[in-house]
Amino acid sequence: MTVTVKKTIELKSLDELSGILGTYDEYLTYLSRELNLLAYVDGMKIRLEGSEEDVRLGEMVIQALAQTVRGGERIDGPRIAYCIELAREGKAEDIALLESGTVAITARGKQIKCKTVGQKTYVDAIKKNTVIFGVGPAGTGKTYLAVCMAVSAFKSKQVEKIILTRPAVEAGEKLGFLPGDLQEKVDPYLRPLYDALQELLGLETYAKLMERNVIEVAPLAYMRGRTLSNAFIILDEAQNTTKEQMKMFLTRMGEGSKMVVTGDVTQIDLDGKSSGLVHATSILEGVEGVAVCKLTAKDVVRHPLVMRIIRAYEKDAEKTESKKEKTRQGDAKGE
Repeated sequence: MTVTVKKTIELKSLDELSGILGTYDEYLTYLSRELNLLAYVDGMKIRLEGSEEDVRLGEMVIQALAQTVRGGERIDGPRIAYCIELAREGKAEDIALLESGTVAITARGKQIKCKTVGQKTYVDAIKKNTVIFGVGPAGTGKTYLAVCMAVSAFKSKQVEKIILTRPAVEAGEKLGFLPGDLQEKVDPYLRPLYDALQELLGLETYAKLMERNVIEVAPLAYMRGRTLSNAFIILDEAQNTTKEQMKMFLTRMGEGSKMVVTGDVTQIDLDGKSSGLVHATSILEGVEGVAVCKLTAKDVVRHPLVMRIIRAYEKDAEKTESKKEKTRQGDAKGE
């Protein structure tokens, strides 16, 4: 028989209360549903009822969210979902780590901060290492944060140039002939990077830097034969590089440069060829000056549903691999 316990959490300000409740109490409703709690507001207090473990987790989440509001951050759906994940792992206090340190400031003055512990580990790795691999599913911020760090490095004069590149591989569909010059052909593939740069620099500054070639955009094939010095170089969608392309890219680095390689190994579009990203991370992890950061579904900062979708695909992939393994074992016994 489950014993029902009650807990009252008193908040210090109306901002904390409204931030945790959300519009029409949507965040508190989500919290109570996820943790199987009865949660309601009584003045400046939130009262919880449920099993001892569920109430304990609920209290941890609410306290962490209150601290987030006190740190000047806005609470949203992904933050609630992430706090619940951390609480279940007994790490809700880690949310406080995210309040310290600004990654970048947009052209409109908005501070960009890490939203998950995995993101903070990734950003710290970019600061400390020369070659950084950011590997993880869509929505983990690996590309956006790399662009933020590139802009910060440029503004602080650590580098003189930002170079953006990616392999021109279509995502499982044939787009046919693309009209226009080289820039126009590459543009559709690099739109996420452009959007991030425009947000951080402002449209006018971004346009000027592009015109002066301070920000350079090129397909990966055009990196061959070059030495890239005093530059912050981002290789996006690196899961679609071959082993030969990845080796070529990594050996382009010159003095004063930093390379960030991002990709999602679950979205390889190479028609059976081996991924250069998978190969590189397997042989370079542990090499001095190289960091391999593996982000997971827990680091997804889009709609909470995205996290659940990614997990569903991960479970399906595990089932498929398990079936293949049983088939292999059966074949081995038959021999």
